[in-house]
Amino acid sequence: MDSTLFLKALILGIVEGLTEFLPISSTGHLILAADLLGFNDNKGKVFEIVIQTGAMLAIVWEYRQRFARVLTGMFTDAAAQRFMVNLLVAFMPAAIMGLLFGSAIKAVLFKPVPVAIAFIVGAFVILWAEKRQHRIRVTEVDDMNWRDALLVGCAQCFALIPGTSRSGATIIGGLLFGLSRRAATEFSFFLAVPTLVAAGAYDAWKNRALLDVHDIGLFAVGLVAAFVSAFLCVRWLLRFIVAHDFTIFAWYRIVFGLIVLGTAYSGLVNWSA
Repeated sequence: MDSTLFLKALILGIVEGLTEFLPISSTGHLILAADLLGFNDNKGKVFEIVIQTGAMLAIVWEYRQRFARVLTGMFTDAAAQRFMVNLLVAFMPAAIMGLLFGSAIKAVLFKPVPVAIAFIVGAFVILWAEKRQHRIRVTEVDDMNWRDALLVGCAQCFALIPGTSRSGATIIGGLLFGLSRRAATEFSFFLAVPTLVAAGAYDAWKNRALLDVHDIGLFAVGLVAAFVSAFLCVRWLLRFIVAHDFTIFAWYRIVFGLIVLGTAYSGLVNWSA
């Protein structure tokens, strides 16, 4: 692997890890970063699938004791069974919508300008949601029932639009549906595991002809970079939400979206059409 390819893999891995669990859209950032780096060919798209696994593994590691308790108690412990049912219920809406409309969405919206527009629209949704008076019904993830999970799962469907943010849709949706900020954030983390595993496996199977043993080193660099940066980001976000809301991320989305649109329409950056 040459140094240029190594650097691209490292940068994209870090971008994936830092943005996957923040309400700023990892897919949107990867589309933009890959476009700037010239790594948006078919191999680049397979690479993005792989590095999402690294971010997902960061959640598994951070909550390894929780997942271990769930797995060991899945046949005997009521709380573990409820947790698994909630994850399954929350996972299904986006899975169904993705199978039905995923290919069409990717063909039309997986481009820099639509991503930038989604950044800005999503920002105003966050600002609106944060100005609302939140009535908390559910303080902890363990207090959720299947109806709460279904509502969060429906909110996750909006994340099929690149630039929306899977974590942003589920966390903000959770807040609007009565979850505490910590419960919404943690359930968003947990929901990422089946969602990213299923999406990654499906895309990898569809693009299996592009997988090459010679790319293992490239994938490893990106996966490790995504794991480390996602792990650090999750730790930071759990501390951040104790005393802050998500308004700062909304303003970041607006500024970043306007920069992309400005550079696109001025011709300063030759974004892909």
